[in-house]
Amino acid sequence: MIEPKPLASTAGYGQAAAALVEQYESVSFADVHRDVVHLFPSTPSAILDIGAGSGRDAAALARLGHRVLAVEPTAELRSLGRRLHAGQDIEWVDDALPELRVLRRRGQRFDLILLTAVWMHLDDQQRVLAMESIAGMLASQGHVVLSLRHGPVPAGRRMFDVTANETLELARGHGLNLVHLSEREDPLGRDGVRWSHLGLQQAASAP
Repeated sequence: MIEPKPLASTAGYGQAAAALVEQYESVSFADVHRDVVHLFPSTPSAILDIGAGSGRDAAALARLGHRVLAVEPTAELRSLGRRLHAGQDIEWVDDALPELRVLRRRGQRFDLILLTAVWMHLDDQQRVLAMESIAGMLASQGHVVLSLRHGPVPAGRRMFDVTANETLELARGHGLNLVHLSEREDPLGRDGVRWSHLGLQQAASAP
């Protein structure tokens, strides 16, 4: 018996891109990030939005004067996001976790690294590699802000049951400390779905 090929982390997103963009844009940036917005830079800064989707968050941050680099591995979402937010100063990049090979070659550092509804798409090994990649691109005193989806997995998608505690332990292994943890209901009101929001920051160096 031939085993079915495992789903990729981006499975289902290209085919449903148009519907997903409409869904993403139906919820405001302010509502999605209300629990963690205090961790976002208050002055123009370098921001990396990994898994940028429709560009909703990247566009909102660009309007605030930030230099935003939006990483989106799904070509259909990247194309729609570019068109939808064409008026905003966003650099779109075709790259993907866990290695982020394109970005790591650049050697850039970011004051905020944002991963909204991304982390739970990665398997155990990928999360280990991805945390190393992210920690290596974080500027001194910068923040990593990520959200974890809990609940039923939509048909045709790949998601794992990733806890906040597991994510924190992995982050600590790369010199990142927890500065925020909260849980909330699903902004779209989907049955059984809830979210964890984590804020991570580089551990202070000993004097």
